Amino acid sequence: MVTITVAGGCFWCVEAIFQDLKGVSQVVSGYTGGQVPNPTYEEVCAGTTGHAEAVEITFDPKVVSLKDILRIFFTTHDPTTLNRQGNDYGTQYRSAIFPRTPDQKRAAIEVIEEITKEKVWRGRIVTSIEPLRTFYKAEDYHQNYFKRFTDPSYTGRDNMNAGYCQFIIAPKVAKFRQKYADKLKK
Repeated sequence: MVTITVAGGCFWCVEAIFQDLKGVSQVVSGYTGGQVPNPTYEEVCAGTTGHAEAVEITFDPKVVSLKDILRIFFTTHDPTTLNRQGNDYGTQYRSAIFPRTPDQKRAAIEVIEEITKEKVWRGRIVTSIEPLRTFYKAEDYHQNYFKRFTDPSYTGRDNMNAGYCQFIIAPKVAKFRQKYADKLKK
């Protein structure tokens, strides 16, 4: 198993995409890239910690390659907007890759070059490649957020951000499932 850490806006969205991907065994939402130890969600949202909302994706490279993970990452969020995804703005929502090895860094650079050459996006890709220092797991209520929201038997649903789930995450997940139908878990 291999783990890579990426940030592409709200971690609820990124988590929801990769949980559906064949070969992915775990997706953990959290914070990384900043200078404050053990940050809280409120601190990260305030934009004062330097951390990005990020996810750790653990996957089997025999089932899904690192480059496929990165291609999906680059096509399921807008990597051309600096410190912003939709209405979420600030460095905590930056597009970033936090490689754990030189091979992961090299793969990230190669995929950025491929996506740029293919002109997948009109604008220039501004995704940063940053050293992974420490990944801090987000509070439990952030884990499996969209999955819990879509589970009709989940009793805490009334306390969730229903508007964000319905109007931001659900369309992203639907678009991903359509585009990558052959790569979804059964």
